[in-house]
Amino acid sequence: MPHPFRVVVFSLASLATSVAFADPPKSPEPIPAKPKQIVLISFDSAREISQWERSRALAKRTGAHFTYFLSCVFLLSPETRAEYIAPGKGAGKSNIGFAASKQEVADRLDQIRLAVAEGHDLGSHACGHFDGKDWSKADWLAEFSAFRRILENAYTINGISPAPAGWRDFARHTVVGFRAPYLSTDKALYEALPEAGFQYDASGVSNGPALPPTKNGVTHFALPLIPEGPKSKPVVAMDYNLYVRHSSGFEEPARAAEFADRAYHAFRAAFEVQYNGKRLPLELGFHFTQMNGGTYWNALERFADEVCVKADVECISFRDYIARQRSDQKQAVVGG
Repeated sequence: MPHPFRVVVFSLASLATSVAFADPPKSPEPIPAKPKQIVLISFDSAREISQWERSRALAKRTGAHFTYFLSCVFLLSPETRAEYIAPGKGAGKSNIGFAASKQEVADRLDQIRLAVAEGHDLGSHACGHFDGKDWSKADWLAEFSAFRRILENAYTINGISPAPAGWRDFARHTVVGFRAPYLSTDKALYEALPEAGFQYDASGVSNGPALPPTKNGVTHFALPLIPEGPKSKPVVAMDYNLYVRHSSGFEEPARAAEFADRAYHAFRAAFEVQYNGKRLPLELGFHFTQMNGGTYWNALERFADEVCVKADVECISFRDYIARQRSDQKQAVVGG
């Protein structure tokens, strides 16, 4: 019978040997940090002064930066409307009218300067809000030229003086993005965009949030289809499309609270899918026009007040987004 002491010694020795030759425990693989959730909020036409002020106030309290797609006819008064000639139209024609007065033009120009100084993005929504799906490349270039000329010379055209120092240089270099009226595009538009110096286009529609591709130097953003309503039917993430969905494009102010709640929950649900998932950028589009008693702006403010203030969320403009992407690409090339 072996001596008890020897058994204990042998057992301890065996244990020591097994410990000595065992693989050391591996450190857990670091979990890569998720990128911040990007939300891209934009406004078309950019007409009403009160909505300029309201959107800028929303941005200040949430830290957001927006993109404003301006229709250049709102920089022309009734007296100066003939300065604009749309492709295939007579002078002074517009689908959305013009500014109400010289003073309104001056007030809007002030809002534009303030918004850009606060870090917002000014984009082009063309001028007269015509459907250009049948326009030629030359037509699009003419429309882009009219926009830039009217923006650059807005003070002089309307007899507003003095023009702020540096305004012409500001007007020449500020606008780098475009959204087509009615989101209506054609091959000729995409050929004209890079020639006109645009860095991005936001006229697309996609099946859901997606990374924007870049072609011929132009980054293409798309409003996503998002689930909405009791049956979660897809709808373009834009206030006008919700307006048509909810009330067939007619005002129903008595149901404003119901529609606002539906819109908010659609925005929030689309956000949560990305926030808890791949974190693809989420794009939401609005107009300055109040629809169904301001329903969609109320939903926007509720959404932005909750989401844009999160530490891992950034509500930024299209211009901010492409600037970051191009900066990252340059760093990658240098680093490689």
